[in-house]
Order: sequence, then structure tokens, then C-alpha cells
Amino acid sequence: MIYKKQKQSGYFLIQTLVFGAIAVVIIGGLISFAIANSRLARRSILSEQAFQTAEAGIEYYRWHLAHAPTDYTNGTGGAGPYVKNFYDKNNVLIGTFSLAITPPDLGSTLVNIVSTGVSAVDSNISRKITVRLAIPSFANFATVSTSALRFGEGTEVYGPIHSNAGIRFDGLAHNLVTSSVANYNDADHTGNNEFGVHTHVNPPPGSGINDTFRALEAPPSAVPVRTDVFIAGRSFPAPVVDFSVINSDLTQMKVDAQASGLYFATSTVSGYRVVLKTDNTFDVYRVNSLVAPGACTGSGTGWGTWSVNVSTLMGNYAIPANGLVYFEDHVWVEGIVDGSRITIIAANLPDTNSALRRSITINNDLLYTNYDGQDVVALIAQNNVNVGLISEDDIRIDAALVAQVGRVGRFSYNSNCSPYHIRSTLTLYGTIVTAQRYGFAYVGGLGYQIRNLIYDAYLLYTPPPSFPETSDFYEVIYWKESE
Repeated sequence: MIYKKQKQSGYFLIQTLVFGAIAVVIIGGLISFAIANSRLARRSILSEQAFQTAEAGIEYYRWHLAHAPTDYTNGTGGAGPYVKNFYDKNNVLIGTFSLAITPPDLGSTLVNIVSTGVSAVDSNISRKITVRLAIPSFANFATVSTSALRFGEGTEVYGPIHSNAGIRFDGLAHNLVTSSVANYNDADHTGNNEFGVHTHVNPPPGSGINDTFRALEAPPSAVPVRTDVFIAGRSFPAPVVDFSVINSDLTQMKVDAQASGLYFATSTVSGYRVVLKTDNTFDVYRVNSLVAPGACTGSGTGWGTWSVNVSTLMGNYAIPANGLVYFEDHVWVEGIVDGSRITIIAANLPDTNSALRRSITINNDLLYTNYDGQDVVALIAQNNVNVGLISEDDIRIDAALVAQVGRVGRFSYNSNCSPYHIRSTLTLYGTIVTAQRYGFAYVGGLGYQIRNLIYDAYLLYTPPPSFPETSDFYEVIYWKESE
């Protein structure tokens, strides 16, 4: 028997339906993918516009501060946030930015700004940027001077060093050492000019110091690499540091201290003694007499023991809101602060008689409690910042020290001043700004045998109250896109 295969007409229909369904799913997926991509692209564009709007807010307030450096309320005098529209070049609204501004602490120029940009098309799309702006202060070196400097054996410096004249460095420098001159005549020995920054330390494998002219440290020799002395290197000639800002600022400090700080006229005797305290106050004593030198002698203009003999308590004073305390006399400072920001000035203005210029002396520890920028002390002297004869054997000074026309240092006391002619260790945490050559030690082993100079980096953008600034413009020192 023969069977004939019958046609199954529904078979192709089923295949068509299956493949058709698959095609519909694929096409639907492609359409959904295209729509999602379109939405994503659109959202990306709007997100980028929101980001640009947030940045426009930052740039707007930098411009505002350039014209009104102390206005942190967008000219309103009231609390923020401050909202402004942002348009493109065709005057089409791109979005709005909202500014939250945190003004600087006393004496600081550090401004915190949070700018939130929102899309004009979709208010659910926003971007946020946080920046910190600040004006750099004069305290951007561990030591800076208008005169030639010499750093002897036993000196270790953590921070940048600069002189407008020249530098002989025989210690150990952990940061860059710069001079504004290509070469100069080192007055501590005879011979030709040496490099603007040079050393007399014998290169390895040698050791010790050679005090005579060093041909390898002088033109026309190539500058040798001396990482045994200059760990971060040396550079010369470098731009000159302008000291004139200090001269102009002293007068304004006096005016501000008389207006809303504390002002003390001449003591009519030897000066004032200030003892800083951890409760944001300080004691003031009238210095009635100084330690008599007796057979003790030394050298240097203005030489003396610079040590208090008899003093009388005048009273306890709160550190004023503007942080300025001005004395029209010599001042001795010591003590410890906790959460305080203070600038102490000793000056006799107008400056018409060099013999009447005032100095500041530190013979005992001057300490911070906190080393995170909360505690800031500046000592600004019209003449010298001294460490006197009867000073601590192991002394620590936490402060920014400024000698406007004089020098930061200690006089050279001879052996008749025993046992005070030789001291052990001096540690400075802060900065030294000195018009003349600084020094706490001298040839023959006199003075402090070990000198540790540590730069307080917080001073650059959160300086002491009314500390001189090196610019009129705010710099961006921190930038981050926030969540």
C-alpha cells in the first residue's frame, strides 16, 4: 500500500509567527535602546551644562572678591545661599547657580565656596563644586631676608629658604633654597664671588667645613648636585621678594589696634612683658629694669642682655576680636596658647629716630597647643626679634617672627657671660622674616649649638591677624566636585 505525504500548510505560518515575534522584540529593543541612548545623551548634555553653570558660579565669585575682597555675602549683607542665572553668549538661559559661602576665620583669607549648578531644562539635573580660595601671605618661607644669609653647621631647616642677596648654607636643607642673585661676595671669607646659593661643606666622601673660597661653588664652574646639603636642590637667580609690604602694614596695624584691638603707649621704663595663656587671654607686666651686663660683653648693634630683671603686673587682658595687640615699646613674650590667633607688634611710629625703634624678645618657651592651624602667633618688631642672654637652654618658639628693619636672632655673648654664652637647642616652628642677616649661633661655638627651623605651612593661607600679604588676588588652593 502506498501512502502520499500530505501538505501541512500551517507549518510555515507557525515559523512566520515565531520569527515575526522575534523581529518585533529585536526592533522594539533597538528602539528602546535608541530612546535610552537619546535620553542618556540628552541627560549628559544637561549634566555638562549644569557642571559649567557650577563653575561659572565659582568664577563669578572670584571676580566679585577681586572687586570686594572682604565681601562674603554677595553684596547683600545677608545669609546665603546666593542664586543667579547663567546665560550663554546668545542670552539663552543655561541654568542657575547657587553659592554657599563660608567666610574666613580671623586673620585668614581662606574662603570656602560651594557652587551648585542646576539645568534650566531639567531642575532634577545638578552638579556641585567645592573650592577654597585664599590670598597668599608673606609667610611662604621658613626663612626669608633682604640681606645675605649664612646657615652654619648644626642648622636643619624644614621649609623653603630665600634671600634677596645670597646664601651660604652649611647645614641640611629639606626644601628648596633660592637667592635672587646669580653670585655674590661672601663676606665671611676673601676670594672671588661664589654662587648665589653655595655651601662650604666638603663633598662626600669628605666631611667638615672649608672656610676659604670654594672654586667648585663659584662661576664659571657648573653648579654641582649636593643632595647631602640641599636635599630638594637650590635655585638662583630667583625673583626678588618685596619687603615694602611690611613697611606699609605697620602703620595700618597701629590704627586698627587703636580702633578695635589693644594699644599700649610707652611704658616710660624698659618696656612690657607679655605672658600668653590657654584661656584666650594674656597677662601684661611693666618691665621696670633689665639684667645688668656686669663683665658680660658681646657684639652687634643694639647689644644688651635683653633679659627682664624686675617687672610689675598691670593686668590680664582678653585677646581682642581683631587679634591685634600693639605696644609702643620693647616687648618680652612667652607662654602658651590654645585656639588663639594673635599678632603682637612692637614699634615706635612715626619712624623718625632709628635709636627709638622697638624690639621683641623671647627668652622662654612660646608654645602652641594645637599644630593644625588653630593656634597662630605673630611677633612683628620694628627693629629686632631677639633671644636674650638669660634664655632657656632648650627653647621652643612657635610663631611667625618678623624683623622689619633689623634681624631675627641672638647677640654674640662672650665667655664672660657664662653659662649663658653657650646654649643647647633652639627649635622654631613658624617662619622667619628678617631684613638683616639672621643668626642664633656664632663662630667659636657661641650661641645655640643646634638650630631646628620648621616651616608652619598653615601660615601661608591662614596667617596671623593682619599679617602682610604678597598679592591682592585670591588663588584656588582646593577644587573638588562634590556629591
